Amino acid sequence: MNKTIANNRLMSVDVLRGFDLIMIIVADRFFYNLNTAANTNFTKTLADQFEHPEWFGFHLYDVIMPLFLFVVGVVIPFSLGKRSTETGSDFKLYKHILRRFVILFILGWIVQGNLLALDISKFHIFSNTLQAIAVGYLFSSVAYLNLSKKGRYLFFVSCLVLYAVLLSVPSFFGHDFELVPEKNLPIFIDQQVFGQFYDQTQYSWLLTGLGFTATTLSGLFAGELLLSSIPRKKTALYLLVIGITGILLSLLIGLWHPIIKKIWTSSFVLFSSGISFVLLALFYWLVDVKGYVKWAYPFRIIGLNAIAAYVGSHVLNFTLISKQIFFGFEQFTGVYYDAFCDLAGFGILYFILWYMHKNKTYIKV
Repeated sequence: MNKTIANNRLMSVDVLRGFDLIMIIVADRFFYNLNTAANTNFTKTLADQFEHPEWFGFHLYDVIMPLFLFVVGVVIPFSLGKRSTETGSDFKLYKHILRRFVILFILGWIVQGNLLALDISKFHIFSNTLQAIAVGYLFSSVAYLNLSKKGRYLFFVSCLVLYAVLLSVPSFFGHDFELVPEKNLPIFIDQQVFGQFYDQTQYSWLLTGLGFTATTLSGLFAGELLLSSIPRKKTALYLLVIGITGILLSLLIGLWHPIIKKIWTSSFVLFSSGISFVLLALFYWLVDVKGYVKWAYPFRIIGLNAIAAYVGSHVLNFTLISKQIFFGFEQFTGVYYDAFCDLAGFGILYFILWYMHKNKTYIKV
């Protein structure tokens, strides 16, 4: 017997998604501008944590993207389970999955693929979080519909092992590879496949789809645990234990296969998924087990309209908009004006999301 969940939603999942989006939308710019103004050791530490490391290692900022994929995975057993019951048609399910994949990919082009520039020389085929989500969602959904639970676990392990082995191959296609920015296999494949449409960064996308899929699958496993018949307090504990185990395992594997976010190594998948499990355990325990919900309301507002929040914050410069509205505050805030406008811009976006929620307007794909 599964847990009974009103409206097939867990509030903690929406709250966690909203928390993650705040980190994406405003935290990095705010802490950068705060440190520029304050220039203290404390603000520098915060600002550094909201930048990706040059190559090896892990900063707080690195959990944002995998947490987004993880939460998408968490929702798959809820959404596809409900849809399969309602439609009773595999064709309609696959049509929905493919439609969502295509829309997410197009939104990725709009956000960071320079689609709106209408200049083919600036276009990037694969270069955005939404597109990584699209890949992880597609393969995880297909796995959920076609594989047994044991089969999904084997698929998860296979993705990690295969990717780790490929990254360890010293020579391929007549080229020598290492786990360094200039000479790694994932970047080489992106360059060869995308050609002029490669985004010219240290980030990899195509072969890294194995890591994206594994990260989303880890969230799917968490979602299945949330839907199981295990009591909620034990569920929170299991989520926590799994998360800590994943972190420790990743550190052990990292001695041979280092944590590198930019090419999404298998050890990075385990480390970031471990942190995601711990965060889900915390939010689930606070919101759905203990019932502490008042503090979570702002996060839920954002989490319920995640696509609108993410795309809107990237297409529209709310910091610039706030400067047009609150220009008079510069005389009072001085060197902190840019940090103030980051928060004010976020406030404008939040008001829009709050108004949409009040009118029960939700943008979904």
